[in-house]
Amino acid sequence: MDSDFQKKILENGDKGYQFGDCEELKLGMEVSSEAEAYELCNNYAYKKGFSIRKGHLRKDAQNNPRQREFLCSKEGFLRDEDLCEVKKVRRLETRTGCKAAFRFNVENGVWKISYTNPHHNHEFASPEERKFLRSGRNIPSVRAAILGYKVDESSTPVKAYPILEKECGSADSVGFTHKDHHSLLQSKKGEMMEAGDVQNLVNYFKHKQIEDPNFFYSVKVDQFSRITNFFWRDGGSKLDYDCFGDVVCFDTTFQTNKYNLICAPFVGVNHHWKNVLFGCAFLLDKSVDSYIWLFKTFLESMGHKQPKTIFTDEDTAIANALASVLPETRHRLCSWNISKNATLQLASHYANPEFKKHVNICFHDCFTEDEFQAAWGNMIKAFSLESNLWLKTMYSLKEKWCPAFSLDTFSANIASGQRGESMNNIFHQMSRTNGDLISFAHHYEEKTKEMRFKELEEDFCCRNATPRLTINSGVFKQAATEYTVRMYSFLENELMSIFGVRMTEVGTDGNECIYEAIEEGYERVYRIRFRYDCFTARVSCSCKLFESMGVLCRHALKVLDLKNFTSIPAQYIVKRWTKGAKKGIVVSTDFSKSPYKKAKSAQSSRLSALMHEGTNVFSLGSLCDSGTRIVKQKLAETMQLLESDAETTNMVRNLRKADDSSVCAAVLDD
Repeated sequence: MDSDFQKKILENGDKGYQFGDCEELKLGMEVSSEAEAYELCNNYAYKKGFSIRKGHLRKDAQNNPRQREFLCSKEGFLRDEDLCEVKKVRRLETRTGCKAAFRFNVENGVWKISYTNPHHNHEFASPEERKFLRSGRNIPSVRAAILGYKVDESSTPVKAYPILEKECGSADSVGFTHKDHHSLLQSKKGEMMEAGDVQNLVNYFKHKQIEDPNFFYSVKVDQFSRITNFFWRDGGSKLDYDCFGDVVCFDTTFQTNKYNLICAPFVGVNHHWKNVLFGCAFLLDKSVDSYIWLFKTFLESMGHKQPKTIFTDEDTAIANALASVLPETRHRLCSWNISKNATLQLASHYANPEFKKHVNICFHDCFTEDEFQAAWGNMIKAFSLESNLWLKTMYSLKEKWCPAFSLDTFSANIASGQRGESMNNIFHQMSRTNGDLISFAHHYEEKTKEMRFKELEEDFCCRNATPRLTINSGVFKQAATEYTVRMYSFLENELMSIFGVRMTEVGTDGNECIYEAIEEGYERVYRIRFRYDCFTARVSCSCKLFESMGVLCRHALKVLDLKNFTSIPAQYIVKRWTKGAKKGIVVSTDFSKSPYKKAKSAQSSRLSALMHEGTNVFSLGSLCDSGTRIVKQKLAETMQLLESDAETTNMVRNLRKADDSSVCAAVLDD
């Protein structure tokens, strides 16, 4: 749609919008319908600077309109309300008892003005304020057509609204606000989705369910039965969540090109410290209701297992929804996005290296609340930032981003800049996809396959190769055997760093020894507690690396070395970082305590465990013809073994009897 065509639409189409061009409404003026009567009064009111509403309607014996009044919106007064009644929003008082009104009598289908009172007891809106008048904030169909066209062109509300500003001369001449425009675009998106490829997407989900019995999807509909939100995840994502669902990153910064829908992926980190996808959603808006629906749906799809930590952007709606749906989960803000926002909000200071140093201390290098308070106060005072609103907001949210307040909760270091940047690369590629929703879903599926193939490749590498040991000692050998290559590298760095740790025993408490450690070149003192009794070793450090990362720190490892340990105690080798992270996992289910459902829960757990093992076997076997042949051969042998197993055959026989009983009961009921 070019500019000349848009002007022509506005010039011709707005004739209907500007119904009537008179300065005053006079007795005897006629129109042919109630809609025209309202439009006549509303256009007059808009030009004067007030808003109208419909008044009393009188009907004849045949229930046809006989008389209709249109009142100034400030007519009358609101009834006294119960101040004790709990309301989400208390509206402002706008009525002044204005008596201005217009009355139409209806005879033989003709609407004629029979009474006018043009006198008001309040000020009129100025020309620049008229777009805020309630009855004047309608979007004519001709202008909606232009905006609707811009929806097709994938413009955002910010980009589309100025088109009408330009064509009409100014924002004051448009006749409605940005908020009205945004509401129209939301309804247009919903209509287009309903008329477009929503059914194709649902059909795609149904097809995936046939291929994968553990595929899960859910949709949300509005009051008009239109689909507004989607969530889906495949069976592989459920298996990954069972293993690595302790930490989740939830991101809403991506949008689809076609409808400007919010693309909201759930992301985790696997045993190779690589990204893994738990599911994805399309959301029509960023409201609390949408997020509550999504988080409840996500939990349902994952057996109601809550993560220990979830990372999100700073958003009040998300925070409120998480508090409602995931009360046991620690809500953290992604440091990568905070750092990016800091460079924008504090751009004038970032050229100063000393300021950067202060920021890094506050945001990344505080281990106690006292350290944070001191560092924050020093930064604010040194650079006169007492009035900076963004920093005030960040301070009020300090528990969600400062490490000092969250080191006691497992986070897997998922908040690092590298992880956020890598996810940005993946989903910005998706959001640039110009196709429909189904194309986006296919793109997501392909990215998921790529990530799983890389994981499979890493697993194969870990099973068939070991890292070269820096030191040929018991702890290094144990770490190389247990951990994946990536996590071995992480632990190796901690092991090598113990040579730079100076340790002093400062006291005892029964069977517990207390040490203080200082790293060369640094002043911070770490406190380590060690207890050894009944062949069980317990060690903890004030840096809380084990609590937050699941790997022993250099300070704790230094104590174990001093105590002549040649291996890491088993309780400090966290399974999610090992080569066998996906073996024998505990499946998340949500069954009640009844005996029947306990049995179903046990079967579900065994089934999920087998599927974990089977998925790896099938993935490897599908790489080549010989692998496929081996898997099929072993499956046939397994089936023969199951058919000869007494316990299995008894269970099958009992299930068949139960099915026959159900059929008989159904026949008797009929």
